[in-house]
Amino acid sequence: MTIEELLEMPCYVADFLPRQVPADSAGQYFAVERYYLEKERMAAIKQRHIDLVLKLNCYYNLYLDEEAEKNPAPERIAREMNERHLCIRVADALILSEPDEPCLSIFHPDEALLSLLRLLAAGEGLYVWQP
Repeated sequence: MTIEELLEMPCYVADFLPRQVPADSAGQYFAVERYYLEKERMAAIKQRHIDLVLKLNCYYNLYLDEEAEKNPAPERIAREMNERHLCIRVADALILSEPDEPCLSIFHPDEALLSLLRLLAAGEGLYVWQP
């Protein structure tokens, strides 16, 4: 499947919140989100994303964007996740990473991949759920 086709498939997120906040929530979601989007805190969240992806690479081959190179160096994966919009191909799924987003988007994971992602995310203080 192409990246464009995968982006149309069912999506999960790896997020710092355990589920989607309802539109009518009594809390202060937007103020909390702004707090976490501040540079220092966002860098800490992005490091959790990087750690999740690098640990996933211990179990699955990874490809960046449409490149044919299998399993680029961990330093390259980390650098590119910090610097730019990045599509990470894993098995028949796609992980979308944005340098300034507090969640990773995961498209079309099978049950085995989803189960492992949930375990790895939990170890990083993240939650995997479907919007």
